[in-house]
Amino acid sequence: MRTAAVVATVVLTMASSGAAAAEPAMSRFDRPHHGFADTTLRPGTPQQAGLDPAPIDAAAEAIAAWTRPAPQRPLFSGAVALMVHDGVIVHHSAVGQALRYADAAGTELPAEQQVPMRPDTVFDVASVSKLFTSLAVMCLVEDGEVAVTDPVAEHVPEFAANGKAAITVEQLLTHTSGMEPWIPLWRDWPDRESRLRAALERAPRDEPGTRYVYSDLNLIALGVLVERVSGVGLDEFLAQRITGPLGLDDTGYNPTDVERTAATEYQATPPRGMVRGQVHDENAWSLGGVAGHAGVFSTARDLAVLAQTILNGGQYGGTRVLKPETVRAMLTDYNTEFPGNAHGLGFELDQRWYMGGLSGPRTAGHTGFTGTSLVIDPASRSIAILLTNRVHPSRSWGSINKARETWATGLARAMAVPPKHGPTTWFAAQADASTATLTTPELAPRGPVRVAFDAFVDSEGTDPLTVEYTVDGAEWRTAVLQAAGRGAPRGDQTGLAGSGHRSWWSVHAELPYAAMLTIRWRSTTDGRYTGRGIHLDRILVTDSDGILLNGEKQPHLMLPVGWTSETR
Repeated sequence: MRTAAVVATVVLTMASSGAAAAEPAMSRFDRPHHGFADTTLRPGTPQQAGLDPAPIDAAAEAIAAWTRPAPQRPLFSGAVALMVHDGVIVHHSAVGQALRYADAAGTELPAEQQVPMRPDTVFDVASVSKLFTSLAVMCLVEDGEVAVTDPVAEHVPEFAANGKAAITVEQLLTHTSGMEPWIPLWRDWPDRESRLRAALERAPRDEPGTRYVYSDLNLIALGVLVERVSGVGLDEFLAQRITGPLGLDDTGYNPTDVERTAATEYQATPPRGMVRGQVHDENAWSLGGVAGHAGVFSTARDLAVLAQTILNGGQYGGTRVLKPETVRAMLTDYNTEFPGNAHGLGFELDQRWYMGGLSGPRTAGHTGFTGTSLVIDPASRSIAILLTNRVHPSRSWGSINKARETWATGLARAMAVPPKHGPTTWFAAQADASTATLTTPELAPRGPVRVAFDAFVDSEGTDPLTVEYTVDGAEWRTAVLQAAGRGAPRGDQTGLAGSGHRSWWSVHAELPYAAMLTIRWRSTTDGRYTGRGIHLDRILVTDSDGILLNGEKQPHLMLPVGWTSETR
């Protein structure tokens, strides 16, 4: 049982004459979607969405466990976690405390003064705010007021200072402008006007277009651009064009219902005390709480509606806020010259460190410094949202990236990869710094050996599946593999790794003759970041005389360590 969790689970009924609802077909991770969805959110169970509830429950329990001391203090005070698949809210829970501590040292408040998390707790989403600013910019692009190829200085003339006249809107959206990550506007300039001027006139640190450097200054400038072009404040523009039309009533800047908000950090410098109901980011706070890089407060439910709007190609419930072609542009990688830093127009793409097993070339999202993350997977039409107050009471208490990754991977593993042949597959659910082996009995070939099998690989690029063999039981040699199928690597390979293709591969290897031969499949991971895992099916080992091992008919002969037999 998940302790301290409030789980919103509502069973849907069929609009028919009292007949029991039939279970839907299993949801397939290996059958990615390519177009936009057209649905609205509705509550339901994992089973009703064709999902396996076990990985979701395991991920939820892990999130709950991180709110408990381990051993001295929790990873984060509290969290709200939400998953959506095909429009069905399959999980929505609140665990831990929205307000727990009295000071930066972590002195706990008396129990009666602590505030529990609720499913509708309002969070400072920190840099997830950048997505809202990007949406505002793209609204202006659709209006014909701005082009992403425009120099920013065309709309904000003072931005041209210090050699920035040619920097474009696109370069700000993709963090390739050359601007440094951050400067202490709140500390070094006395008022909003001088702080904005300092941000806009700052000289670039790098030659524009030559590096990817994530920068708050990029989005501060875009927030100003939205205000200059539209003639209204960024908060008002978003209310008019995005949050208002979509009914995101709990999303905006400077919330008025402080009691519903999650506390963030106890700040001594600047002397703000325990921050709650005000933006945590000092620069955004010094700009009045409304800025392009930070300042938005929201709930898990509101973010889910926004994410579903993206999956729907810019519309939700009959209300369109963006054109489909605009959404496609926002989910297209403009940073192919900077491997590992894929980025659309505002959205980060394919970032395994928080997208986990949902990672893929079209997977989009963002994180926030306060402990928030949003993952949108168009290929599976899935959404994973994790909102924590990990900086409560101090930002120094550590990273929650493992929790972010765990939450997304739980949803990925809830989807099925059914056997390609027969009733079961072998599955290695990867964990950090682990090895799983699947070993044949000792075989006695009469000539060279051919190993053939099907593999479904979803892993970090540094976490390979290898095939190894030994002729003496002591020394293991790596076989050379060849794979075929959508997304398979070409040519000879010593290991198979990667993600995004979501397809079975046909794999084979040729091994030299030996009087006695043992073969094993080995999945090995490094210290951080994993994928959904690896499936093996239709293992067949032959020599010139015929079959030495038929994995479909003789699975009992295989020795699994870290592999399990699965039906989906």
